[in-house]
Amino acid sequence: MNKIFKASALCLAAFSMVACNENKFHVDGNIGNAADSLLYFENVGLDKVTVVDSVKLGSDGDFSFACNATEAPEFYRLRIADQIINISIDSTETVTVKAAYPSLANNYEVSGSENCQRIKELTLKQIALHQKAQAVQANMALGVDAANDSILKMIDSYKQDVKSNYIFKNPSASSSYFALFQTLGNMLIFNPQTSRDDMKAFAAVATSWDTYYPGALRGQNLHNIAIEGMKTQRIVAANNTPMEIDASKVTTSGIIDIPLVDNKGRKRSLTELKGKVVLLDFHVFATEESPKRILLLRELYNKYHAQGLEIYQVSLDPNEHFWKQQTAALPWISVRDENGVQSTWVNVYNVRSVPEFFLIDRDNNLNSRSQQIKDIDAAIKALLKD
Repeated sequence: MNKIFKASALCLAAFSMVACNENKFHVDGNIGNAADSLLYFENVGLDKVTVVDSVKLGSDGDFSFACNATEAPEFYRLRIADQIINISIDSTETVTVKAAYPSLANNYEVSGSENCQRIKELTLKQIALHQKAQAVQANMALGVDAANDSILKMIDSYKQDVKSNYIFKNPSASSSYFALFQTLGNMLIFNPQTSRDDMKAFAAVATSWDTYYPGALRGQNLHNIAIEGMKTQRIVAANNTPMEIDASKVTTSGIIDIPLVDNKGRKRSLTELKGKVVLLDFHVFATEESPKRILLLRELYNKYHAQGLEIYQVSLDPNEHFWKQQTAALPWISVRDENGVQSTWVNVYNVRSVPEFFLIDRDNNLNSRSQQIKDIDAAIKALLKD
């Protein structure tokens, strides 16, 4: 009886091991030229990136990670320092990655997953777009407007390619979901809050996820983003009606402080910036004008920050997740008022349309607002010299 019981127990244990393995996915491979480097395996969640596991690579560069499978597709990444390889997991598959450090991001091989292969294609397209945009910005022969127009045309062409060949071709694929959240610098390439066509792309993927992965948080998030986009477009349209500015409410002595939490969770205020020239900017990222404006602000920041310029940007976007995505790579202070266009600070500063900006001198005095400034470069230079 004991032998029979032991045999049964062994069979049960073996079955348990098989069942356990069947509920896991595996990511393995090899990364050359990376001996003693720490390789992180991270989950790219809706709100944050979490380290799942890590390993110190040996001289052979081999690695292997295993994790419990989820009911819906999930996104992960392999990372050494700032070099990243994005992957998606649909089930209990085994994904194999081969690369060499330090060019992981744009020079790797992946097998075992068609979605991961498509994500690689999208990543390389995104890198190429970024390089082209940088080349345009570096072309001193182009003015700011011409450079921005050229970049926006590149983005439009990119979007048409990705929508036709990836998103609408297979909206249920995790690679299509990945495409929706690609960025150019700090800017979402597909923005459902400013473009009806982009909203259709989000809706297509959301509908497919509803069908194949009912109840999945990522699918619900896609719906929420589209709904918020429609709300934002209505709000912005209603609040962008030109109105006369009451000059009597603009003071040139002192400022009214704005204490708000930034995109890193830290409370920031205008008064803490005394000693710097501050460009106070009221902004809604979910507008068609936002990408062009952010490019202009980045140019001003890069040009004058070392001389004492700081940008304090107040977002009025209703969607916090969307705002954090848009501002993740911005180098200046980015805060958000959850009250949106009903913000107290909008009324205090008599902001009647967005974008709107003000210049504040080194003594924390309100110097001027946009309507009083003919040449922003000259105005900033003058305040920096004072």
